[in-house]
Amino acid sequence: MNVKSIEVERVDSLDSMSLEDVSEYLEQNSEKHSIECRNWADEFPYHPITAFAMAYSSRYLYVDFFVRGNYLRAVNWENNSPVYEDSCVEFFVKHPEDKEYWNFEFNCIGTINASRRLNREQHTKLSDDVLDSIRRYASCGNRPFEEMEGLFPWSLTVAIPLDVINVDINNAPVRLKGNLYKCGDKTSLPHFLSWAPIDAPKPDFHRPEFFGDIILK
Repeated sequence: MNVKSIEVERVDSLDSMSLEDVSEYLEQNSEKHSIECRNWADEFPYHPITAFAMAYSSRYLYVDFFVRGNYLRAVNWENNSPVYEDSCVEFFVKHPEDKEYWNFEFNCIGTINASRRLNREQHTKLSDDVLDSIRRYASCGNRPFEEMEGLFPWSLTVAIPLDVINVDINNAPVRLKGNLYKCGDKTSLPHFLSWAPIDAPKPDFHRPEFFGDIILK
């Protein structure tokens, strides 16, 4: 299986922008990458259009997600609630030499569930203070709602402080390992998509052995 790889540009001016403006900047100026691997297509064939762009600055790693799909759900609104049940996008990342990784999961209103993990079972939830340091802009707003039927485009832009994931850009280029996902476990059309392919018998995003390369240039 070929290892997916992306190179991420440094754009320090993003730190002086609102996240809404960051979203527009990344939409217009950054390379887009599709989240389109249907690793379990026989059981879960639904494929909402999903893409992301990335950039980093002296302070943050920025990830801009764009989704277009049927049904929209945002029931969860508390920190570390099960946002993967909603219309959800996710970013998992680690340093190549580390056994542990971080998982950052967001529903379409920006509610976050995040941990430092050794695997699916062994993990430590990130504190409210850390979660609050992760900036978010959701095109859907930030109020929870029950599932709606229809065709919905939406975007989510997040800014993860580099110190949360122990990145020192003074040593750039920095090589990370990671994967990005789109899911919606309790939506009317459950789906489990990934950027880098996963060779597993059933849906499981907690498989760092299949992470791709993310290089901060």
